[in-house]
Amino acid sequence: MSLEIPAISLAAMPGRRHQILELAKESEERGFAGIFMPSLGDNMGLAVAVACITKSIPIGTSICPIYFRSTLDLAQAAAFLHEVSSGRFLFGVGVAHRTSHQRHGVEAGKPLSDIRKFVEDCKAAERIGELPPIVLATLRRKMISLASEIANGMVFANGSRSYMGVSLSAVPENQKRDPKFFIGGMIPTCIYEDVKVAAEINRKTLVNYVLLPNYRNYWREAGYEEEMNEVEEQISNGGESTEIGKCLSDRWLSDVTLYGPPSRILEGLEEWYSTGIKTPILVPSSAQGNQITAIKELFELCARLK
Repeated sequence: MSLEIPAISLAAMPGRRHQILELAKESEERGFAGIFMPSLGDNMGLAVAVACITKSIPIGTSICPIYFRSTLDLAQAAAFLHEVSSGRFLFGVGVAHRTSHQRHGVEAGKPLSDIRKFVEDCKAAERIGELPPIVLATLRRKMISLASEIANGMVFANGSRSYMGVSLSAVPENQKRDPKFFIGGMIPTCIYEDVKVAAEINRKTLVNYVLLPNYRNYWREAGYEEEMNEVEEQISNGGESTEIGKCLSDRWLSDVTLYGPPSRILEGLEEWYSTGIKTPILVPSSAQGNQITAIKELFELCARLK
């Protein structure tokens, strides 16, 4: 199949950090389009380590929350990464979600105005060196438009494939065509021959996201009003995660994630490219093992694209 190899999402969980660094090197050797690190764990620290052990692969955060460290501190770290990676680093930033704010003991403000000020303050920081390209975590139209205005790109997480054309209609055509303007999408992926088993792995992963109002509002806009209404009814009744998961239809799950045997995954990946997502970022889960197993399964899948 003549598809470009996508990017991979890597997170350094405690006890596996050395393994993840080795897998980052292997990702470069295998020709992945990039290594992107979610907010789970210290992704800026991981980015430094990956920058120092790789030579050519693009790397980035997807995302680095703006509230957990001071703006100047993050700007300095981003400029450091830009320099030591020889310009390979994309500084993906976003506001994150209420649950993570509570966990870190911080209060969030208004997302649009706070992101705008963060980017302005980063660019105004003195004596830090050159900043890398800044990419905004986007989902809904206002943040997409803001990314087009003030940033060097955008990255979606758990976006709707069928709705992506509508979302990207807010991006000017010249930016869509500009190879330097990043448009990425993080896609939960489970590779397994038994479609139903793989679906349940992704459904379990996505339950935590449907608990977030912003995601429910987005998916409602994308055509999943019935599913989101059922989720809200379960939440109001104190439903357990298994009951909430039952509200998530296969139609919705197939639109937001990739799951099943390799042929099905690759067909879905091809469809993601056709939506205007330039860099799909596959976020691997496994039906047969842990994070390391999931990454190795993804390696096997993408070996088919060479």
